Amino acid sequence: MDFHGNNFLGSELSSLGPKVFHGFAPARGKELPEAFHQATLDEINQAVGLAVDAFSSLRQKPAGDIARLLEHIAAEIEALGDALIERAVLESGLPQGRLEGERARTAGQLRLFASLVNEGSYLDVRIDEALPDRKPLPRPDLRRMLIPIGPVAVFGASNFPLAFSVAGGDTASALAARNPVVVKAHPAHPGTSELVAGAISRAVKDTGMPEGTFSMVHATDPEISLQLVRHEGIQAVGFTGSERAGRAIFNAAAERPHPIPAYVEMGSINPIFVLPGALASSGESIAQGLFGSINMGVGQFCTSPGVVVGSDEPNFDAFGKRLAGLFENGAPGTMLYPNIWNAYRQAAEQRAQTPGVRSIRSTVGADAQKTEVTPVLFEANADVWLTNKDLTTELFGPSAVLVRGRTREELLRIARGLTGTLTASVFGTPEDLAAYRDLIAILEQKAGRILFNSFPTGVEVSNAMHHGGPYPATADPKFTSVGTAAILRFLRPVCYQNFPQDVLPDELRDQNPRGIWRLINGVLTKDQLKTPATKASN
Repeated sequence: MDFHGNNFLGSELSSLGPKVFHGFAPARGKELPEAFHQATLDEINQAVGLAVDAFSSLRQKPAGDIARLLEHIAAEIEALGDALIERAVLESGLPQGRLEGERARTAGQLRLFASLVNEGSYLDVRIDEALPDRKPLPRPDLRRMLIPIGPVAVFGASNFPLAFSVAGGDTASALAARNPVVVKAHPAHPGTSELVAGAISRAVKDTGMPEGTFSMVHATDPEISLQLVRHEGIQAVGFTGSERAGRAIFNAAAERPHPIPAYVEMGSINPIFVLPGALASSGESIAQGLFGSINMGVGQFCTSPGVVVGSDEPNFDAFGKRLAGLFENGAPGTMLYPNIWNAYRQAAEQRAQTPGVRSIRSTVGADAQKTEVTPVLFEANADVWLTNKDLTTELFGPSAVLVRGRTREELLRIARGLTGTLTASVFGTPEDLAAYRDLIAILEQKAGRILFNSFPTGVEVSNAMHHGGPYPATADPKFTSVGTAAILRFLRPVCYQNFPQDVLPDELRDQNPRGIWRLINGVLTKDQLKTPATKASN
C-alpha cells in the first residue's frame, strides 16, 4: 500500500516542511520505508484556523447530522478492511486478533456516541420557570444546558493505535459534542494514522460537514506538539500517555494567557489487594489470572496491575511462590516501539538494584532485534515499598511489585501510601469485605474504578464506565476518557435568563421538540412546558 505521508489540513493534504520521519516495525526491528512529513508551525496554524472557522457552523448542526457523521466514520474505518489491520500489526507489533478487536471497539464507540447524540440527555437540560409573584423577590425564568466548548486538540496514544488514537474515544466524544478536532498523530504508527485520517476525511465530506471539522498533523518534535496546545484557537486537549509528556501538555495549557482544560491521562499503578479469605480459597487461580493480566499486551495497558499486596501469612507465601514460578517461565513479548523498550529495560534494571528488593525474571531469552522484553516480578516488604518512590510509580511493561504487609494495619498503610490510580482491585470473600471496609474507604479516595474479584485490564465502553482517577492517573479525576460520560469534557454550561422562545435552543424551548429528558422545576420529565394560556385555563 502506498502512503503519501502528508498532513491533513481539513480536506487538503500538505507537506510544507523539510523534516520527515519513518515508522518502525518493532517485531522486525526495522525502520519502515515510507516518509512522513512533520507539520510546520504554519500548518499547525492553518489546521487550527480551519477548525475555528468550522466551529460556528458545526455547533449549529442538528443532532441527527452529527450522529450520521459518527456512524459514517465507523463505516469508513471498517471499509478499510485488512489493509488497516496489517499496517497496525506492522507498526505496533501487536497481534492481529487484538487489533481486530480494537477496530471493533473503535467503530462501536463511534456508534455509541451517535446514539447518545440522538438521545440528548447528556446536555443536562435544566429549566426553572419564572415565579413573578414569589416574595420577597420574584424568580426569573432560568434555562441551562451544556454547549460545545470549541476546537479540541487530540493526541494519539502509542498503546492503542485505533481505540485511543486518530478516531479514538477523544475524537469521537469531541465530535459528538459538535467540536472540530485537530489530531496530533502518534509517530509510532503514522501509516495506521494516515489510513484512519483518510476515513474520517471522507466521512466529513460525504456528510456535508464544514471544512475544518477534522484535521491531522504529524510531529516528532515536542515543541511542535506544544504549539498546537498553545494555539489560541484550541479550547481543550485530550491526551493519553506518559506522565512526563502529560505534564508538559497540561502545563502548556495552564500557562496560556487564557488557560484551557487539558484532560491528560498519565501513569497508573493499579494495585491488587488479595485478602486472607481469597488467598485461602482461590490463591492458585488468582495467581494465574493475575499473571495474565500483568502480561496482557506485554504490560502495555494503562490498567495493567503494578503492585500486588497481601498479608504476610502461609497462604500468601504459597501465592507468591506460584506467581514467581509463572514469571520465571513467562514468554517474552515485543514492545510497541524502541523508546518504550529502552525505558522499560532501564527502569526494570534500576528497580532491581533497590536495596531490599528481590527480582524474579523469566528464564526465557528475549530477542532485542524484535524489541522484546521478558516479564519481571519484584518482591519487597511494606517498609521498602513505602520508602522508595521508584517502586510506587508506574513501570510501563510486563512487571509488578509483590508487597507483603506484616499486619492488617500495615496493609492499610500501604493503601494509604498509594498515589492516584485508574483502578484498584480487591480479591476476597464476603467475610473479607466485611472485615476490610476501611480498605475500601481508602481505595475510594485513590482510584476511579474499584473492582471486586476482577482484574482491571479490559475496559468496557459503556454509559457507566469511569476511566480516570486522582493525579497522576489523570489531571482531573472528575472526568473519564472512556464511555459516554467522556463527552462532558468537551462541553460547558450556559444559562439563559428570561429569553424569548424563538431565540432559545430547541432543547430549552417549552415544546421540547427533541423529546429529550429535562429537569423542569426539579422534576425529571420529557413533558412539554405548559404555555401561559394553558396554565390559565387549568
